[in-house]
Amino acid sequence: MRRTSSRRAPKRAEKFEYIEDLPSRNAIADAFGAIGRPCALDVLARELGVRGRVAREALERRVKAMVRDGQLLRTRDDCFGLSDRMELIAGRIIAHRDGYAFVNPDEGEQDIYLAPREARCTLHGDRVLVRIAGQDRRGRPYGHLVEVIERAHARVVGRYFRDRSVGFVVPDNRHFNQDVLIPDGAEGGAGEGQIVVAEIEQQPDRHTQPIGRVTEILGAHMAAGMETEIALRSHNLPSDWPDAALAEASALPKAPGAADIARRRDLRDLPLVTIDGADARDFDDAVHARRTAGGFMLTVAIADVAHYVQPDSALDDEARTRGTSVYFPDRVIPMLPEALSNGLCSLVPDADRLALVCEININGDGEIRRTRFFEAVIRSHARLIYEEVQAWHDDPPPHHPFSKAVADSLCVLYDLHDVLRQAREARGALDIDSVEPRFHYGAGGKIERVEGVTRVDAHRLIEECMIAANVATARHLERRKVPGLFRVHHPPAEDKVEDLSTFLREIGMNAALGEVDDPAAFAAILRWARDRADRRLIESVLMRSLKLAVYSAENAGHFGLALAAYAHFTSPIRRYPDLVVHRALKASIGAAEPVEEALGELAEHCSMCERRAEDASRDVVAWLKCEFMLDKLGEQFDGLVSGVAEFGVFVQLDDIFVEGLVHVTALPGDYYHYDAIHHELRGRSSGRSFRPGQALTVTVARVDLDERRIDFSLEGGAQRRRRKRR
Repeated sequence: MRRTSSRRAPKRAEKFEYIEDLPSRNAIADAFGAIGRPCALDVLARELGVRGRVAREALERRVKAMVRDGQLLRTRDDCFGLSDRMELIAGRIIAHRDGYAFVNPDEGEQDIYLAPREARCTLHGDRVLVRIAGQDRRGRPYGHLVEVIERAHARVVGRYFRDRSVGFVVPDNRHFNQDVLIPDGAEGGAGEGQIVVAEIEQQPDRHTQPIGRVTEILGAHMAAGMETEIALRSHNLPSDWPDAALAEASALPKAPGAADIARRRDLRDLPLVTIDGADARDFDDAVHARRTAGGFMLTVAIADVAHYVQPDSALDDEARTRGTSVYFPDRVIPMLPEALSNGLCSLVPDADRLALVCEININGDGEIRRTRFFEAVIRSHARLIYEEVQAWHDDPPPHHPFSKAVADSLCVLYDLHDVLRQAREARGALDIDSVEPRFHYGAGGKIERVEGVTRVDAHRLIEECMIAANVATARHLERRKVPGLFRVHHPPAEDKVEDLSTFLREIGMNAALGEVDDPAAFAAILRWARDRADRRLIESVLMRSLKLAVYSAENAGHFGLALAAYAHFTSPIRRYPDLVVHRALKASIGAAEPVEEALGELAEHCSMCERRAEDASRDVVAWLKCEFMLDKLGEQFDGLVSGVAEFGVFVQLDDIFVEGLVHVTALPGDYYHYDAIHHELRGRSSGRSFRPGQALTVTVARVDLDERRIDFSLEGGAQRRRRKRR
């Protein structure tokens, strides 16, 4: 894998006659700087020495791409100039239902407020250029919209309504700040209140709301599975397979061929096993461990997806577009067709499978000493389930439910897990067991209960093995100087650390967080909170202080795991970055030719796909929680205050993992003052206060499925009343 090269600004005498010789974006920006003013494309071409029709057209496309990305601005007289020289800021719109919006700048400045009269030309997610117009009384910048450079939405999903003679779609996306008008004859047969998809035929401007046409009717508001159908379309998640990709998948063999097996190392006798959840269908990692004189030998075998999915193929193009598999409570939208994800690439038991193997020598202190990567053919000896493995380990039966070789490996894996966990704690990695909700359905698809998925040591065992393999991968790429994608987690911002410190002092911990780039202090907080009743709340607040992990072509370490280098290697069936890393590894060991990639752009795309998938899954879970609470109006539940804002108190209910709001108007009669420093709402007359971690008993007052919102009421003061739900 080779990095795409970037040129310095070329000298004027240099001639660019071929497309591959065109100057980079940096060179184009330097040329504009040298010219010193906005100029026409002809002037730019002469400055850069670009000549010939084909090269000129390619330069024009590159300039237009820079306009789209906000680096350049096209003026009314058809000239181009540097946006930053015009004091313009590029960023994305974060819209609000009440009509106003914020612009999140590309270069990390403070968000810029747009008043409703400015924001009405945009929709959530649009890329825009703005000019700072001033600051409000609190020192926050507000701006004027200069231009919309990229529209984020060609369609919307929402409910169709008709008011007198006017039809409109209320977008399901809560960030949309305006409805989409549907002219007469463009409703496509939609009925009142139905969920529809509307294509936007005219984007909003200063005088008109967006105008669209209904192109698809999804059905009734409360139809089974509607929440997932909405999420797929609201987040533009690809779910239908192109014919070319399906044709390539169907043309693949059902099992590895003899020629492919012959040139690989044969590990079919090694008792590798997969350990996954009970409902898993795609098995992309298998593990084995044995003791050595100085510690352990861990073998991690990962499905060799790169052998079947070739660069620039239809399968690869679609996998890149999707970026990741998306997991919903009722279904999975896979990154690869099921013929690969559940078939040819899945490490099902007792079947020959091609794998890329990482062999890791680990000493008794949990340190990685040596690693080796190679291609192999393997055969999984068992398909194991987390809870069953844990039950076997905690209370071994007289006879193993699997072979002695598998049992011996599992015993060593548990010992290795203990060593790796100790090493993890010693280096100061953060250890948060997130609780994922699991929905249990009864007759007619009705949700009967919501419960948290409890992690056992078998989960953590596999997690530590995968982390070790990912660390080995990142080190290998750096040692061999092979370009690849790294998983990067930057330290938290200083203001977030200050907010976290204030919160911790309020609940009784005088936290000395020290340097913001030292995860050990954050790990100490988690250990302190481990036995507290409000542990989940503290973990949640701490998590909100951290930045999101992203993919990057440049290694910058992983704060949360306290690692100097980290890369994703272990899930190529469901994550495109892992597939890219596999290609880099195969090139580094001479098993494949290097693949040229624009890794910086690819990293941004993969990070976006990950966020898109998480947002879609979160929307579905929020919908289902609201649906679960619809028939519980008037019932009482115990919970903890999970957050405080000017407008009210958020309460997370015990046991059922549902959060709702007690609006400030529903608090016991008083005027309440919000103290942002102390995360507190306090009554001016009564002195009654509400803080995170406080125990309350609340009543379900309102459930709004469209807004994904649950409202609670509070009676009898701030303290929890020990009453059982009716």
